[in-house]
Amino acid sequence: MDAPRRRWGGNNDDHLRDSLRNRSVPARWVQNIRRELGTRHSSMVNDMLTQAEKGNIFRALHQRQSAFIIPNPWDVGTARLLAHLGFEALATTSAGYAFSVGRQDGSIQRDESIAHVAAIVSATDLPVSADLENGFGDAPEIVAGTIRLAAAAGAAGGSIEDRSRDSTHPIYAHEHAIERVLAAAEAVRDLPFPFTLTARAENYLAGHPDLKDTINRLQAYQEAGADVLYAPGLKTKDEITAVVSSLDRPVNILMGLQGVQLSLRVLSEIGVRRVSVGSALSRAALGAFLRAAREMLEQGTFAFADEAVSYRDVNDMFKT
Repeated sequence: MDAPRRRWGGNNDDHLRDSLRNRSVPARWVQNIRRELGTRHSSMVNDMLTQAEKGNIFRALHQRQSAFIIPNPWDVGTARLLAHLGFEALATTSAGYAFSVGRQDGSIQRDESIAHVAAIVSATDLPVSADLENGFGDAPEIVAGTIRLAAAAGAAGGSIEDRSRDSTHPIYAHEHAIERVLAAAEAVRDLPFPFTLTARAENYLAGHPDLKDTINRLQAYQEAGADVLYAPGLKTKDEITAVVSSLDRPVNILMGLQGVQLSLRVLSEIGVRRVSVGSALSRAALGAFLRAAREMLEQGTFAFADEAVSYRDVNDMFKT
């Protein structure tokens, strides 16, 4: 059962007003936003409308009859390149970002992650969904705080996973995992704009490929208030079909896994609504980099340059 909606207010007003200040507002949206939020927040319309518009656009993408691809840039440059190519939304990647700063996945702290989200948001006009890992803490109230920070950074959505940082118990206990999603959903309901909450069941990535438990968890997260459900690591059409058919809300599927060759068309036919690629683009770029570096080191040749994108093409893509 959906929890009752709560009015957004209190100290969060000032916090988000400051974070969203100086964003332009198309006049045609003012009336709709005031009607949506009520007169209490009418003075904030000019601060928040751009983020509200992004939130509405992002939510609408999930209501299409076919799936859309949400690629995962790992820095400002790759975000701008993806926008230039015509993608409609972006998602951050915790692993891709960590690799870009010479760190292991899981080692990034919350303040670093939120600053990265803000940088990706500022890079383009596209809606951005933030990879918020496990919320950077075990307690539900920490998860809720992370959602609020991601929203203040400009994100149109964000994901919370049920994977802990405890190697002996890598997946949170069922009830505790639900409490964390409930807290995230409550924080989302308190926001003055549409924020799409994705709940992730991490069994497959944690080496526990239990389809039944994964579905049970996703169903519970759906009831707890998640807008999108996600079980990264599913590899077969049958697994994906079982997950999609068991849920009433949009499902995100991870592609870019080695050995998994399902097209966007096939995923759409199954009923998938969103497809992300996690760190795959980052790893593809790093793969090309390492092949080139090894060629120079081991062979003393430079044939890799034949496959490199031209200087002019890349430079032109960054024209403002």
